[in-house]
Amino acid sequence: MSTAMNFSTKSFTPRPPDKGAFPLDHFGECSAFKERFMECLRHSGYESAACRQRAMAYLECRMERRLMANEPLEKLGFKDLLNEKAEEKPEK
Repeated sequence: MSTAMNFSTKSFTPRPPDKGAFPLDHFGECSAFKERFMECLRHSGYESAACRQRAMAYLECRMERRLMANEPLEKLGFKDLLNEKAEEKPEK
């Protein structure tokens, strides 16, 4: 039986990860976006690069409904898709 006395024990306070853990979508507010993304993955042989537009739409839905922190889409890896979208808009 070990009875070591440790007077300098620091208390550990856990904190949630910065990214990667999101609240659950209990009310299914973004389930249509999720289903379209999952369908795209199945049809593309689970090649996520082919479904980036749908992934971006899903994340936008989650941010709009406060199911994740608002982040610029550029920081989430969609800068090239945003540039394409801007180029498609006709000039006035």
